[in-house]
Amino acid sequence: MCGIVALIGSREAAPQLLEGLRQLEYRGYDSAGIATVDGDGLHCLKAEGKLVNLTTRFEAQGAPGQCGIGHTRWATHGKPEERNAHPHLDGSGRLAVVQNGIIENYRGLREELQSQGVLFRSETDTEVIPHLLARELERRRAAGEQASAALLLAALQSVLPLLQGAYALAVVWAEVPGALVVARKAAPLLIGLGEGEFLCASDTPALAGFTRTILPMEDGEVAMLTPLGIELYDAAGQRVQRSPSLLSGTEHVADKRSFRHFMLKEIHEQPETAALWVARHLPEVVEGEATPLVALPLAAEVFEGVERIQILACGTSRHAAQVGAYLLEQLAGIPTSVFYASEFRYAPPPLSPHTLTIGVTQSGETADTLAALAMEQERRRLVADPAYRPRLLGITNRAESSLARMVDHIFDIGAGIEVGVAATKTFLGQLLAFYGLSLAFAERRVGQRQGGVSSGRSREELKALVAQLRQLPQQLEALVADHDQRCASLAHRFEGTQDVIFLGRGINYPIALEGALKLKEISYIHAEGYPAGEMKHGPIALLDAKVPVVSIAMPGAVFDKVLSNAQEAKARDAQLIGVAPECPDAELFDVLLPVPAVDELLSPLLTVIPMQLLSYHIAAHRGLDVDQPRNLAKSVTVE
Repeated sequence: MCGIVALIGSREAAPQLLEGLRQLEYRGYDSAGIATVDGDGLHCLKAEGKLVNLTTRFEAQGAPGQCGIGHTRWATHGKPEERNAHPHLDGSGRLAVVQNGIIENYRGLREELQSQGVLFRSETDTEVIPHLLARELERRRAAGEQASAALLLAALQSVLPLLQGAYALAVVWAEVPGALVVARKAAPLLIGLGEGEFLCASDTPALAGFTRTILPMEDGEVAMLTPLGIELYDAAGQRVQRSPSLLSGTEHVADKRSFRHFMLKEIHEQPETAALWVARHLPEVVEGEATPLVALPLAAEVFEGVERIQILACGTSRHAAQVGAYLLEQLAGIPTSVFYASEFRYAPPPLSPHTLTIGVTQSGETADTLAALAMEQERRRLVADPAYRPRLLGITNRAESSLARMVDHIFDIGAGIEVGVAATKTFLGQLLAFYGLSLAFAERRVGQRQGGVSSGRSREELKALVAQLRQLPQQLEALVADHDQRCASLAHRFEGTQDVIFLGRGINYPIALEGALKLKEISYIHAEGYPAGEMKHGPIALLDAKVPVVSIAMPGAVFDKVLSNAQEAKARDAQLIGVAPECPDAELFDVLLPVPAVDELLSPLLTVIPMQLLSYHIAAHRGLDVDQPRNLAKSVTVE
């Protein structure tokens, strides 16, 4: 969601703030603003809509100063209007704050401040912060303290305990143009160390071209930044000494190349994503040698003694988790449950021993998932029995994230930066992570028996799956090239469509859910995914000639059943689009989006491609903002 940048150094801040915000545009936003300070005071510029509007305003009005803060806002409290855009100021207009997160007790704080005569200009929760800071600064100055960076720091440290919720924030004050203060609690914030200047940001792309040396802030920490250095303090006000680290990886700058949208580029990058995964994790098996079928960068303790797995995720990540649960149960024989992370905290299942908890979030910053993992970690720590000890694994595309700092074990899917809000290549990366995990668990359980029953697949079956996985990059490359044109030609059929049904069974039911989600996210067409066998239990009432049905039918245990369910839809005059191999049975479909016939367990890696491209081309045909759809954000950092 919202993006923060804050800079202090020896150069004019505004151009660098605008560039940092541009690098964070992919997160989703509806307004933007900057505030800079110099000897003449505080200069604040805001604009509704895209960053270009703010840039135009800056070019016309300017914003001098070598210290400043910037923000892209995704509306939560208050409409996406200029008055609700950040930065927010105190009554004097000399103190400015930007904030990510939600202040949960802002209503009470607002009422208290209003009773003291404070005038609010916005509907946001954030605006209470500059007014609280101004009140604290006034109190301290009345007691004889002089305006200084230390005073601003002390005032912020006094105000933070009043705030309930999650926040990452940055503050500048016209009285001390040579300093800025920042703080974080349950929302990401990191400091980049340059040469004689420091850039604080809510995500690593904002640091592109500035530095690779970073100091991630921990929960509860407050920092004061001046051209001379950084002072870092913990929640108790104690000075903290911690060495910076280097950003790993190289792809922190987004480049659309010749593609019309980032989303289309990222769909086309999936063969490369798969090829990298195969190269990293599928070693060549040499007969006669004890070569593992899959090599993962995870400690043995992740796998040892696991009797149950629970997966916490939201949105697209949850659909990947559902495929993962199917694989873990069918390949490795491990009972696995998938939970909405946003619901898990409030109705967790009873604790069970020897449980592995997996959190899945492409950004590593999803607030619901992080909160659910933290709660699970804490409630297991309170149990004395070592069988209940917390064992947490994170699956993410961002190795430098809050998730990576929270859990003991991290699986970086390594898909590279993804700009499009609607996840594509990161979804494939998450799927591949679960294939790797499932194969690793299954290989360790070959020959094991529980209660007289085999707990998983034989090694020969697993080797056959691995052999097919090695063909995935080539299959994806052909599939993306073919379906890009097919789906572009099909998009006009959805000109007036208002509802679409997606059907799947077994391991492809989550792909039906993902197909429906993609279409909703970027085309704004209402779409729902259903298990195909559930159609006649209610949803079939929705079908008529105006409701297209996309049916995933892959050879396997449920192939004939899916075809039968598709016939039910066709009998109601629905336009039937099939995602299936070319075969005589496929003549049932009005339109076929062909995919190779592979083992049913591997089919989600292929059936998802037509879903992504169909959604993309429908949205592009409608002239919509594919990469930054309305109301959505790439990184959901509030609950």
